[in-house]
Amino acid sequence: MSQRYDAIVIGAGAAGLMCAFTAGARGLRVLVVEHANKVGKKILMSGGGRCNFTNTGTTPANYLSANPHFCKSALARYTPWHFIDLVEKHRIAYHEKAPGQLFCDVSSKLIVKMLVDECAAAGVEIRTHCTIERVEHGDDGGFRLRTAQGSFAAPALVVASGGLSIPSLGATGFGYELARQFGHAVLPTRAGLVPLTLSGKHQERLADLSGVALEVEARCNGRSFREAMLFTHRGVSGPAILQISSYWQPGDELRLDLLPGRDAHDWLRAQQKARPDAELKTVLAEAMPKRFAQRLCEVWLPNRPMRQYDPPQLRQAAALLADWPLVASGTEGYRTAEVTLGGVDTDGVSSSTLQSRRVPGLYFVGEVLDVTGWLGGFNFQWAWASGHAAGSALAA
Repeated sequence: MSQRYDAIVIGAGAAGLMCAFTAGARGLRVLVVEHANKVGKKILMSGGGRCNFTNTGTTPANYLSANPHFCKSALARYTPWHFIDLVEKHRIAYHEKAPGQLFCDVSSKLIVKMLVDECAAAGVEIRTHCTIERVEHGDDGGFRLRTAQGSFAAPALVVASGGLSIPSLGATGFGYELARQFGHAVLPTRAGLVPLTLSGKHQERLADLSGVALEVEARCNGRSFREAMLFTHRGVSGPAILQISSYWQPGDELRLDLLPGRDAHDWLRAQQKARPDAELKTVLAEAMPKRFAQRLCEVWLPNRPMRQYDPPQLRQAAALLADWPLVASGTEGYRTAEVTLGGVDTDGVSSSTLQSRRVPGLYFVGEVLDVTGWLGGFNFQWAWASGHAAGSALAA
């Protein structure tokens, strides 16, 4: 005999736990099943262990999806301020690191504890080490899960199993398989918010700069992000690269403004006038790390005293600094990606309730859906908003 519940949530991550206690607080008997050994593993490691739990500047424009309108309803009904109220209710100290980005002062463990405490208060049952062997949809419209810990049944099933990023934390494609089982389309997936790799001569020229960081404006496919870039042994990382990686695919042109916020030509002309005897690499080293300035002048720009550049040469140097081509060959993949792009096609899901349009009682929330946020707390806000939308819609 199966143990019966009003709803079963697959996955004890951010979206799953939010959905569970939202439904539990409405009087539903909810079970959360998690195949890993503990809940909230991605929450625990996020933000360097401090958890960038939301972004106060969240708008639908901060998300990638084949249907950019899909996220609007849930985000409008559960805002960053709702989650901040919850954080403050639990007396978790937090701070704003970059504009809009909120982090815990102490530890991301406090966010996980808050979610678990809310689940306990709402009577939610959580089972870890609970591997699902089979999901069945009965003639009565209900769902039955056969698991390593027995058989469970409910009229509602919420898929909050996440994406493929960081498999070392237990990420799998289970949610996508389940979606297909119930007739849902799954859009192609790829790693997002991920370091880019270089190869061949591009990698050789820059590999020994590993650890060097500078502010850039990264541009690709009509998108741009002005933040820090970090050279690594295998390529480039840092917030600017992670952000643009979600818009880049192999073969796409990637360009960097190495003097963001300045007109490169005006700046070089001013330097030439003020310091005619200084070499270009010395001048550049005042606007960027010295080692990178030297490398630019070894490979891409002729290095000589500023007075020796005629106007066309100065314009040429400025053009390169404002539009430096970076030829990436690939990404570091799901191993280090913060998110998964693509996923369950939102055309088959209600934007207001997150319920399947194909199978009544089936819901999808969080990263398993084709909704991916930028870096900076946006993916957590989607998890809270989508989890809350489904948890509020489950039939009591």
